[in-house]
Amino acid sequence: MDRRILVVDDSELTCQQLSLLLSRPDRRIKVVTNGTEALERIVDGKFSLVLTDLRMDGRGIDGLDLIREIRQRDLPVTVIVMTAFASIDVAVEAMKLGAYDFLTKPIDPDQVQVLVERALADRSLLDEVNDARDRLRQRFGFHNLLGTSPGMRDVFERVERVASAHCNVLITGETGTGKELVAQALHLADATRSGPLVAVNCAALPEPLLESELFGHEKGAFTGADRRKQGRFELAEGGTLFLDEIGELPLGVQAKLLRVLQDGTFERVGGTETLQVNTRILAATNVDLKRAVSEGTFREDLFFRLNVVTVSLPPLRDRPEDIPLLVDHFLDLLRERGYPKKSFARETLSRMARYDWPGNVRELEHLVEQLAITAPGEVVRVEHLPPYLAEGPDEGALDLSFDVRRPLHEITRELTERIERSYLCGVLERYRGRIDRSAAHSGLSRRSISEKLRIHAIDKADFKPRSSSSSSARRSVAVGD
Repeated sequence: MDRRILVVDDSELTCQQLSLLLSRPDRRIKVVTNGTEALERIVDGKFSLVLTDLRMDGRGIDGLDLIREIRQRDLPVTVIVMTAFASIDVAVEAMKLGAYDFLTKPIDPDQVQVLVERALADRSLLDEVNDARDRLRQRFGFHNLLGTSPGMRDVFERVERVASAHCNVLITGETGTGKELVAQALHLADATRSGPLVAVNCAALPEPLLESELFGHEKGAFTGADRRKQGRFELAEGGTLFLDEIGELPLGVQAKLLRVLQDGTFERVGGTETLQVNTRILAATNVDLKRAVSEGTFREDLFFRLNVVTVSLPPLRDRPEDIPLLVDHFLDLLRERGYPKKSFARETLSRMARYDWPGNVRELEHLVEQLAITAPGEVVRVEHLPPYLAEGPDEGALDLSFDVRRPLHEITRELTERIERSYLCGVLERYRGRIDRSAAHSGLSRRSISEKLRIHAIDKADFKPRSSSSSSARRSVAVGD
């Protein structure tokens, strides 16, 4: 693969010398003599490597400003700086800004060849990682949804199957699991509808205002109704109406909603004209509607009308393998908003995977934003986590010490038992004590893993999630409903 290199120096002679020195069949060398033109070239074309002088007399931006611009725009290019020996302190500053390395003038031909070769190899590795990340998101993402876990793959498949079906869909899941994102995915994937997606939070308005919001009202229908207003059903004509928190819908409004679902007709508040509407209904709830029906707070006939197809979102604690992908996604969004560039250390992600996440994905998103602001440096480490996450034993802590005076077969058997027990505890910790998930991860049958737990006296109940009350008591991140 051709690698593009940009040489930036206010000396045309230096540019020509470097161009000849670095020229190879698999490289394309471009030269410019000022920083402003260099930035334009980098933005317009894909360069793998930039060699730039730090000081360029009166020719646009200098080398340090060029590095700052590259970093601020998050351009995928590696930078090597060139400077006189007397300006080593400036070169160190450039390294702090993100430069890969520096060369002192006069340039040593052998040194520049070695450094450029190493920088290009590292750049190739970074590009491969970024490409793999993009492919991963394309493979395991569905519109705004992300996940690699079996639970999320089931959600993707179900959404894809019912997206263009002419049926209502009930989306269930705990607070913060992303029910609105599922509604967006269903709407975007529905090729049969050209209208908009219109959302209503059924818990946000009192009954009189909610009825007007859904069905609209005529002028003079009530105090303050100085003009006719279209409701959300009319606004969603030919599209999708998303009723969030449907379990909080008042009984009076439930009866009117049932009529729309049955025959597609309604009247505005204070009106007599019967209106026909062609709108698909998506509803979401974090409460048990079957229980609400038995308690008399939700109509059974409305429940059956809404519950034609159900999409159930798993809580984040049941899909810890999705946390690195979600963290990466949130960091990308934050960088687009001008936040500092950050990454999470492997140990940090591992510790986060062992937390219950009572606020689910929304809590994770808020935490990532908090750490993007408060964590020093570019890497978020375990010690930067809030106390309720940072506390706890280190994953993988295993005593492998042994007495060399003992027979080898005894030591081997003992160490094998230690490793097996530690491994089983780690897997149960990751999957919250679920035998089926732990067995699948370990490559064992349910019977085999159950037998090993018996042998090692491991109780799966010790790894079950804590109660929501105790988790909430320890939580310090504010999470909305």
